[in-house]
Amino acid sequence: MIVLGFNVQGRDLGAVIAETRKRIGAKLELPAGYYIEYGGQFESQRQANRTLLGFGALALFGALLLLYKAFGTLREALIVLFNLPLALIGGIVALYLAGANLSVAAVIGFITLFGIATRNGIILVSHYNQLRRAGKPLDEVVMQGTLDRLVPVLMTAATAALGLVPLMFGSPVGKELELPLAQVVLGGLFTATLLNMVVVPTVYNHVEQWREKRHVRLQRALGPRESSA
Repeated sequence: MIVLGFNVQGRDLGAVIAETRKRIGAKLELPAGYYIEYGGQFESQRQANRTLLGFGALALFGALLLLYKAFGTLREALIVLFNLPLALIGGIVALYLAGANLSVAAVIGFITLFGIATRNGIILVSHYNQLRRAGKPLDEVVMQGTLDRLVPVLMTAATAALGLVPLMFGSPVGKELELPLAQVVLGGLFTATLLNMVVVPTVYNHVEQWREKRHVRLQRALGPRESSA
């Protein structure tokens, strides 16, 4: 057994291992019975990513079930979860601008960010439903509901963001885990909060208009049959 160790700086560990495998596979032909294993920090990171992805998918499925239970329709549950790609945009851009890699801490930051973004969607959609039950037309529901919930959504995002801002300043020594998490959450909160007040109301409006038109078409199609019966 021959052990070869090296450190990685300035690049993503997974990308370095992938490039190493490619070059070794192209230039080195091992004798029969010999093989290469990549362990150490790379193996630990890979196991941690598998665990986080598994629990993340389970958490997302659980959130979908809870939202379906709360709103009663899969349609509104998916509208709330539409916040997740909006938050993902800001998190990825923040990591890119900071020159950081997708580490385990960054993945944890994305999971935390998804929870905050989902809560903002719940605040909006639940208020829309309250206004609709009050008998208000759809256009007024979207406009008034968005304005009514502007301050609560901003306060929710600001509370989480202000607690992470101090991690962005000062020396990065000792903040190797907290800094990527803060970068992801702050970047994702910016895009999720900004787009949440524009994209989610628009999607809700179009989905509800489509549902109402579909309901009218069904009523017209069933009307003659019921009258003839």
